[in-house]
Amino acid sequence: MVKARILNIVATECPPENDAKFNKWYNEVHIPMLFKYKGMKRVTRYQRAGENKEQAKYMGIYEFESKKALDDYRGSPEFAAAIAEMQETWKSGGFDIKWATDYEPIKTWER
Repeated sequence: MVKARILNIVATECPPENDAKFNKWYNEVHIPMLFKYKGMKRVTRYQRAGENKEQAKYMGIYEFESKKALDDYRGSPEFAAAIAEMQETWKSGGFDIKWATDYEPIKTWER
């Protein structure tokens, strides 16, 4: 059985005219830069299902083996480089981080 992982979840929104640029950048630049951090085990991106405009359109879920791995990630050179690149690429705006949070597992059920 695989141990449940610590999650860092980030919800983002961008205007429709920026969707293609945002998704290309996120998939081809941002995630590969962040994924250089060896403590990050999996990244999954989601797109909102349906038209509930009260919720962010995109969500990224970053999985870490431990709380320490997540804490170390935030101080890592990989994270710093990815944030610096993001700020440079999007310095004139183009998307918003609506919210971000971390979750620890309580219990996992499997079938």
